[in-house]
Amino acid sequence: MENTTVTTVTIELPTNLSKDEAQLLLAVKLFEVNKVSLGQAAKLAGFSKRAFMEFLGRYHIPVVNYSANELRDEIL
Repeated sequence: MENTTVTTVTIELPTNLSKDEAQLLLAVKLFEVNKVSLGQAAKLAGFSKRAFMEFLGRYHIPVVNYSANELRDEIL
């Protein structure tokens, strides 16, 4: 999932949505759908990994998304 290349995108935002809010929302959604890693999402949002994880937790967005079998395999 790590990708070393980046693309710059220019978009028009509604006046009630700041650039920082848009970047945060994009980072959260890209992380949720497994398009970026936790570290990549945190960087996009302008957060440390820890702060991004705490933000996700406040909104009940799982940081780790294992199936029951994957979790069992990870623990054992």
